[in-house]
Amino acid sequence: METNKIIRKHIMESFLFTDDESALQDNASLIAQGLIDSIGIMELVEFVEGSFSIKVDPKEIVPDNLDSVEKMVAFVERKKAA
Repeated sequence: METNKIIRKHIMESFLFTDDESALQDNASLIAQGLIDSIGIMELVEFVEGSFSIKVDPKEIVPDNLDSVEKMVAFVERKKAA
């Protein structure tokens, strides 16, 4: 399964509680939409670390890396390439 599908599936199941693909746009801000808060961000960090075998440094826990599916996919791909 590709990175985008894995991340989307997790967000849909854990935060939206739906399987309706149209309920989530890849570039939509999860924070601005009220889908995640600080606890949700920490849960996403744990999910990303476990699912993709990467380590997220505390300095990397910023909206530029985790605020949308699109940003998380890019972040994971950069970490895996490093």
